[in-house]
Amino acid sequence: MLASAAFLHQLVDALGSPLNVLLPDQIAENAARFRSVLARHHLTGRIFFAHKTNRSSALVRRLAATGTDLDAASLGELQHALAAGFTGGRIMATGPKDPEFLWLAARAGATVNADGPGELETAARLVRDYGLPRLRVVLRLAEFETSGARRLSRRSRFGWSVKALDSLLDVLERHRDELEPLGVGYHLDTTSVDEKATALEGCLRALEELRLRGFEPRAVDVGGGFGISYLAHAGQWERYTTALTDAVMGRRPPITWGGHGYGLRSENGILKGALGLYPAHRPVAGEDYLDELLTRPAPSLGRSLGTLLLESLADLYAEPGRALADQCGLTLGKVLEVRRTDTGEHLVRLAMNAGDVGLEDHGVLMDPVIVPRDPGRGQDDGEGPVAAYLMGNLCLEADLITRRAVFLPRPPHPGDLLAFANTAAYCMDFGATHAQQQPVARKVAVSGEAGSWRWCLDDQYWPISCLGEQHG
Repeated sequence: MLASAAFLHQLVDALGSPLNVLLPDQIAENAARFRSVLARHHLTGRIFFAHKTNRSSALVRRLAATGTDLDAASLGELQHALAAGFTGGRIMATGPKDPEFLWLAARAGATVNADGPGELETAARLVRDYGLPRLRVVLRLAEFETSGARRLSRRSRFGWSVKALDSLLDVLERHRDELEPLGVGYHLDTTSVDEKATALEGCLRALEELRLRGFEPRAVDVGGGFGISYLAHAGQWERYTTALTDAVMGRRPPITWGGHGYGLRSENGILKGALGLYPAHRPVAGEDYLDELLTRPAPSLGRSLGTLLLESLADLYAEPGRALADQCGLTLGKVLEVRRTDTGEHLVRLAMNAGDVGLEDHGVLMDPVIVPRDPGRGQDDGEGPVAAYLMGNLCLEADLITRRAVFLPRPPHPGDLLAFANTAAYCMDFGATHAQQQPVARKVAVSGEAGSWRWCLDDQYWPISCLGEQHG
C-alpha cells in the first residue's frame, strides 16, 4: 500500500489529515494463524480479539464473519460487537464491570471473565432478579507461584489471588443455579514466557480444584500479551537503544527533544532508571509466542503445557489484541511546514496531533515513511538523510508526535504525507480526542491486490459488500 502514493494522497485529499487506513482482510489472516497453533498442538479452543485495541467497525465486522470470537472490555464494546454481527455466545466480557455491563452480558449469553467475589455476587443477583439464563463465568486468577525455587508472578490489579481460590469456589457453590464456572484464566502484563508458564500451570491446578468441588470446568484462558515485533532486525533496536544510552550519558549529541531519556537518566556519571519503551524487536511474537508457551515444559510438572492441557481435556482460550492487529493499518499525516532552527534542527509540523497516533503514549518507536506528493522531487537535488522532530497541530509545547528525532532519507516537503506503519494496535485512537476543536482521524477500510485498491468508510464496511465479493 505504501507504494501506492497517488491512491493515499487521493484518500487524504478527500477525507482529510490525519487519516487511518485499515486492512480488514489482514486481521482475518492473523486470526487464522492463531487458530493453526491450536490445531498444531491438537487442542480445541477459542481466539478472542481484544476489542480495546482498536475502535474500528470494519475490523470487528470482518472477524464476525470468521471463526474468531471477541473480548469486550466495556458496555460500549459489547454493544458494538453485538451490532457488528457477533452473537452473545461468541463474546467474553472482561475488564471492570458495572451492573449495566453485567446485565447485558448475561442477557446476551456472553461469558463473563470475573475478577473476584464481588463481580460474581453482583452477576448472580442480576441473573436471579431478572430471570436471566444461567451465566457462564471464567475465574480470573493472579499471584501464582511455583514449588521449589520460589517464583511469584508479578502483581496485577486484575484477578483474584489463587491462594484465596476457596473463597471464589464458596461463592460459586452458593449460586449454582445462577452461575456456571466455565474455567479459569489469568491476566499478566509481561512479555516473560516463564511467568506465563507459571500462571498456566497454576490454572491447571485450579481447574482440578473446581472439579473436586463438583463443577465441570472445561477451559483455561491465557489472556493476551503475545505482542508484535515492529522491527525486522534485532540490530536496529540494539543500535538505537545504545545510541539513546550514549546520549543520556553525554557521550554523543542528544537524539531526543530536550534530552528526554525514555526512563533513563545520568546521575554523577552513572546510568540510572529503566527504559520505558515497548521492545520494538521481539524474536518471538504473535502466534509464535503462543506456540512457544504451549511447547514450554511446566515449571513443576515437567511435561509441556500443551500436553497438560490436552490431558486435562481443557479448551484453550486466548485474547490477543495487539498481535491480531499486526500489519492491519497505518496512519497518514500531511506535512504542513518544514523549517530549520538556528541550531540546525529540522522541525516538521503535521496536520495531526500526538493523540492521533499514540506512539509515545505506548512506547512504540517507528520512523514514518515519506509518501511524496511529487515522486520526482528530492531525488536529484542533493537532499540527503536528515534527523527531524515531528510536531503536532495543537497549541501546546507538549504536542510532539515523537519526542525523539526520526531519521528520514530526505527532508519532507509541505504536501507530502508521512505514513506511520502498523498503528492499528492501540496507536490509532486509544488516546484520540477533540482537543482544541481539532477533528480526530477518520477511518477507511481498504482491500485490493497488485496495487489496485478499493475503499469505503470504516462504518460503511460489511464483509459481504463495500469491497467486493471476495469474502463470500
